[in-house]
Amino acid sequence: MSGLPKITICVHDQPGNVGGPVVWIRRLLPELRQRGFETRCLFLTWGGLGATGLSLQAEGFDCPSVECPATTEERIRWILSRLQENPPDIFVSNVVVAAYFASRWVMAAGIPALGVLHSDDAHHQALQAQFLAGDPANRLTAMVCVSHELEQQARGRSRGQTLVRRIPYGVAVPSEPVRRKAGRFRLAYVGRLVEEQKQISALTRALCRVVRMLPGTDALIIGDGPDRNAVERVLATEGAGLPVILAGRVDSEVIQDRLLDCDVIVLLSDYEGLPIALLEGMACGCVPVCLQMRSGIPELVQPEVTGLIVQNRDEDFLTAIRRLQQEPGLWERLSQAARARVAATYSSESSAVQWAGLLGELSNPGSSKARINIPAQFDLPPVHPGLAREDLRAPLPDSFARKVMLRGRRFAGRIRRRIVGSGSLS
Repeated sequence: MSGLPKITICVHDQPGNVGGPVVWIRRLLPELRQRGFETRCLFLTWGGLGATGLSLQAEGFDCPSVECPATTEERIRWILSRLQENPPDIFVSNVVVAAYFASRWVMAAGIPALGVLHSDDAHHQALQAQFLAGDPANRLTAMVCVSHELEQQARGRSRGQTLVRRIPYGVAVPSEPVRRKAGRFRLAYVGRLVEEQKQISALTRALCRVVRMLPGTDALIIGDGPDRNAVERVLATEGAGLPVILAGRVDSEVIQDRLLDCDVIVLLSDYEGLPIALLEGMACGCVPVCLQMRSGIPELVQPEVTGLIVQNRDEDFLTAIRRLQQEPGLWERLSQAARARVAATYSSESSAVQWAGLLGELSNPGSSKARINIPAQFDLPPVHPGLAREDLRAPLPDSFARKVMLRGRRFAGRIRRRIVGSGSLS
């Protein structure tokens, strides 16, 4: 035994699955293995493993998977069963709500349980409410936050009862940066093609407008998602004849090869956590142009130093791109500073070192632990509205439902009799 803790991480996956939380897993596990950690991944899938699970399997990682059960209770039971068969020293929940709930019984066996906050959205706000500020039995051992903003939120919610640590994503820094090409200025968007959060139709229109207004400019949209058809419709109408290309999905391992042929990385979302695509672009020397957001962006993009912040997707965005294209020296100065910012603070090495330190700090490998208990019935808090899309509870047993209904009728009857007796019912 290496003396380092055994880590099990629970993740969702499916064919075509993209986004920061799965790209992060795909890169972190090999880094931890290089440092001597034994890592394992539990996958709840829809339609089988996606690129992340298949890649980790090909690299020799143990990746038990199951077609995602229909209810939260079934998902918890599957997770606990796998952990009971092969207990880890530390359990990590990566976005999966059922894994967060399962952590209660994991911690009861003496195994530390961690969560990861990836985004400043309703889902992650609800995770904070349930597992940092909710029932003490459900409060995690530690919560890792990818940005300063999320760290501040988590510290406020936990009030010192859960260890909160900021560990940003890490990315590779190519040996050579982007080189400007005479007569061509290329913008890139990399990410999921979704309206919610990414505002992908509005972003596509903004790229079309810039390319139309600024000769010598073209744009590349890299990614896929449920709203791809909306992008295609905008390109077929407002983008007809313009050099705005939908490149589709590109494997995360080669994305920087595409970005090294671009000059600007664009992100005009409503909110983010710490966008990996932006980090990858900045590491290449692409200048970031972003809408103002409270999480992630302020620590990456210092206006006029490491990039440009815009107030809207219309005139302000157009002005920013025009400046980068036409103002002498501006693009070069921001490009160098953006790349230096990532190299200094957000490298893969730096992130892995911080993760290894935290895992080593929390774990006592080889120490005796209790057997993980799998109860016949799970005592879960009420469904939080922010988790309702994923927290799908089993229906109440018929006998229990009848008892609830009868109690409700009896209570209503007592109220009615009291009202009638008082003469208040007409």
